[in-house]
Amino acid sequence: MARALVLEKRSPLARLELSPAQTIIAGFAAIIVAGAILLSLPVAAADGQRTPVLTALFTATSATCVTGLVVVDTATHWSTFGELVILILIQLGGLGYMTVATLMAMAIGRRIGLRERLVLQEAHNLYTVGGVVRFTRTVVLITLAIEAVGALLLTLRWWPELGLSRGAYYGIFHSVSAFNNAGFDLWGNFRSFTSFVGDLSVNFTLAALIILGGLGFTVLVDLGRPKRFTLHARVVLAATGALILLGTVLVLVFEYQNPETLGRLPGWQKALAAFFQSVTPRTAGFNTLDVSRLLDPTLMLLIALMFIGASPGGTGGGIKTTTFVAPMAVILAMLRGRQDPELFWRRLPPAVVYKAVTIALVGLAFVVTMATLLAFTQQVEFIEALFEVTSAFGTVGLSTGLTPSLDTIGRIIIMVTVFTGRVGLLTMAFALSRRPQLANVRYPEERILIG
Repeated sequence: MARALVLEKRSPLARLELSPAQTIIAGFAAIIVAGAILLSLPVAAADGQRTPVLTALFTATSATCVTGLVVVDTATHWSTFGELVILILIQLGGLGYMTVATLMAMAIGRRIGLRERLVLQEAHNLYTVGGVVRFTRTVVLITLAIEAVGALLLTLRWWPELGLSRGAYYGIFHSVSAFNNAGFDLWGNFRSFTSFVGDLSVNFTLAALIILGGLGFTVLVDLGRPKRFTLHARVVLAATGALILLGTVLVLVFEYQNPETLGRLPGWQKALAAFFQSVTPRTAGFNTLDVSRLLDPTLMLLIALMFIGASPGGTGGGIKTTTFVAPMAVILAMLRGRQDPELFWRRLPPAVVYKAVTIALVGLAFVVTMATLLAFTQQVEFIEALFEVTSAFGTVGLSTGLTPSLDTIGRIIIMVTVFTGRVGLLTMAFALSRRPQLANVRYPEERILIG
């Protein structure tokens, strides 16, 4: 009887327990709410006035989800306090709140239990919980090391122009923003890095930070032991290189004679600008060319790159490079008459292909649906809405200039898209659905006609 009473008393608490997917979503939501509260304080605004709640919430969502879409100019609207809040939100969002919480727990000597390890496994997109705490520690060290090097290089570049203190502040802010693929900048007037279109040091430093952040931490760890490269690392590196090269060539071809973009630049600067504009949709949001002046073919190219995004386990968004490559391997296998999809002399298991196809198709349906809603509610061209929504879903931050002019409904659409893109469609689906149950019955096989 006593045992029954204890179980009855504990059952409400048991029902409140969250799954790893729900914990991740709740954590991001908590950070966003806390950030919005801080950004709505008068001290966070440059003019000392309270920022409207929706504007603060939008900015906090964009920063935590490392996106970079903004409705107010970061450099002119926010005070130094507000900028530091945004910087902290970017770092928390890039690492993931669970990574930071684990680091703090280890610092005070608290033991990391199985439940926390399961959430870390989900957050880092790992197959097992074995070594997940050690991996988390490595993630933090890699992040701090890369951001420190990036901040030093940018500080040395801007020190002569801005002075040491301001140059260092700008260096740290933009290094963190670039590595975490956030896209927030402090140059004002929504111009991003357009004034640095021909600056080799700024372009290559930012591009390196963006690429390293987008590779994923498992790949960064593998880079330290090249003789033990996994299939995942090989696919990520090959896909990243191919997409950057293809993007550079196509931007160069499409915009070469456009007087509003590449047409006004000398030869080598054309190539540099095309390279940077190919890197940044992977998913950083910085730009050295005026996005609103790009031709429609270039916009469609950037939409495709933003939708693919970065790689799993990194700071970028999108459906991820491996999700794009897996169905391509299926297509190639079909054209070659092979039974199994193969990559680098390895066979992909059906579960991986099913997951990739699911993410790609559901992601495409989600983006088209949200773009249709945005185009309808804001009365804008569909390609404008599609670009903005894909940028939000891929947590990129590139904009044709539509986001600052959105009304309340438009901002909510973008915020929902940003949040969904950061936590992941499958994570959202698992969080909102019941726990999956294994089927007790396997039905007879029968074919349908295809094609």
